[in-house]
Amino acid sequence: MKAAVRTRYGPPEVVRFEEAEKPAVKDGELLVKVHATTVNRTDCGLRAAKPFIWRFFTGLVRPKVRILGTEFAGEVEAVGAGVTSFKVGDRVFGYNDTSFGAHAQYMSIPQDGALAIIPEGLTYAEAAPSTEGSHYALTLIRTARIRSGQDVLVYGATGAIGSAAVQLLKGLGAGVTAVCDTRNVELVRGLGADRVVDYTAEDFTKDEREYDAVIDAVGKSSFGRCRRLLKPRGIYLASDLGTLSQNLVLALVTPLFGGRKVMFPVPKQDDREMARYFKGLIESGEFTPVIDRKYPLEEIVEAYRYVETGQKTGNVVIVVEHSS
Repeated sequence: MKAAVRTRYGPPEVVRFEEAEKPAVKDGELLVKVHATTVNRTDCGLRAAKPFIWRFFTGLVRPKVRILGTEFAGEVEAVGAGVTSFKVGDRVFGYNDTSFGAHAQYMSIPQDGALAIIPEGLTYAEAAPSTEGSHYALTLIRTARIRSGQDVLVYGATGAIGSAAVQLLKGLGAGVTAVCDTRNVELVRGLGADRVVDYTAEDFTKDEREYDAVIDAVGKSSFGRCRRLLKPRGIYLASDLGTLSQNLVLALVTPLFGGRKVMFPVPKQDDREMARYFKGLIESGEFTPVIDRKYPLEEIVEAYRYVETGQKTGNVVIVVEHSS
């Protein structure tokens, strides 16, 4: 099979489009013929081993995982012994941050992993970006127990996490202030934001309003900068470790003082309920993944370069072709 393969850590150029061994299907697993995947912040971080802490889990000197890719959409081509939840021919989408492997024509995944049947009417390219940024957003929202009537500011409202957060928060009945650049103001309003702050025209940290929660969806701000935006018991939700891993430290320390605090939640792995949850939201029209660009798998290096500009809107989809 064709795959995007890397054997060392580094810039986008360490990834090569080449032949790789097709995965064997073990008991309890599915073999998925991948038709679409994505390039996201998780892929970029793992590829470059940035932050360095990644290496303690993925290989100190050389990466253990040669084929990256977390999100996928495709067709079940084969099933292992004991598989009862899916059958050959099922159209599925999901998320795999345990063994990865979606940047290839085929991947294997346990039947009890984070996957579900693709909603009717969705193409593979539309279904693929449904679970990575959105499950981070969902984890942030659920950890903070955000509920109807609360006011939330989303900084970085046009990324995969931020664009999902805006939609999920509106579905809960929260009031949403979204921060983005000029060109995306109307897009974010269309996602459901009640109020939009254009950070190119004004400093969002000087906003006179106070919020129950501030979600930093792009990891480019800090608790120190956003603290004044929070109500006395407000929560700063970090999607990134921050400078010198400060968000991890602050998440341990700030709750001890009983006032404004930092939360740095870690999503559950292999969360099948999550995949089914997003399937339901897509079917009800409450959530639609935002797609910026599409690249063929053989141009995945260009996709990495674009994602790392930090300018993408929503998700970057990789289309995986198969010869007839």
